[in-house]
Amino acid sequence: MPKLFFLLLALQAYCPVLAQEENWDVYMAQYDKGPASIMLNMGMKKIAPVTELPFVLVTGVKFRDCPSDGMPSQNEFINLYKISDSVKATVDRKVKNNLVGTFTYQCERLDYFYLADTTGLRQQLITLYKDHFSLYTPYINIKADKEWKGYLNFLYPNEEAFEFMQNQKVVSRLQKAGDKLDKERQTDHWFYFSTGADRSCFIYYAVQKRFKIESTEKTIDLNRPFKLHLSRTDKVDIASISKITLELRRQAKKCKGEYDGWETFVIK
Repeated sequence: MPKLFFLLLALQAYCPVLAQEENWDVYMAQYDKGPASIMLNMGMKKIAPVTELPFVLVTGVKFRDCPSDGMPSQNEFINLYKISDSVKATVDRKVKNNLVGTFTYQCERLDYFYLADTTGLRQQLITLYKDHFSLYTPYINIKADKEWKGYLNFLYPNEEAFEFMQNQKVVSRLQKAGDKLDKERQTDHWFYFSTGADRSCFIYYAVQKRFKIESTEKTIDLNRPFKLHLSRTDKVDIASISKITLELRRQAKKCKGEYDGWETFVIK
């Protein structure tokens, strides 16, 4: 089983309630020493920073079963989730908090909590790690972060990573249906604009890029009533489609519009 797929399964098992009430997701990022896995509650972006939680706790362990890519083995995941569960229980008993994400990189897995208070928490965590997880090397960092920079500037994906995340979901469905992604096919894209002039701005760009205008119509959305449906024949492997959609999203923004995603059909 691929590690990323296993991580997605583990995410679903780890926070079933949060997954229903909030918006947890996972993505991969590339750093100088190798890949990192970031699991986070995307839904907190709408309300961050939370003034009642002005401190951040970053804590976790250096894990032992660590292959060359720095990601934990499937067996090690079981131990790591036990550690995270114990840490979460300790923090919950001590202080009002919000677990916003987890960063896994180079044989280290760190949970990010935002806290209302920090009094006595460090010592309780030191005791927890010493008494129950002494075979692991712990990491504890508690500091003020009233602007939530740890979440907004570090954990939350940048524009390119976010585009990759959205596209990976569609590409994965194609692959699960038996698509090898080696053939070009018609790909449809949708956009919404506040005014007809904004839509015309984008159409000029789209025609230059050889997109076909499938339809232009008005919707009942009072904020962005001008809809645009485009298509073009392209490859849809993750690298190819992400390059296309990132450019479309940026250009739509320049024309004061919103890119609403893409779809295509399965080729076996």
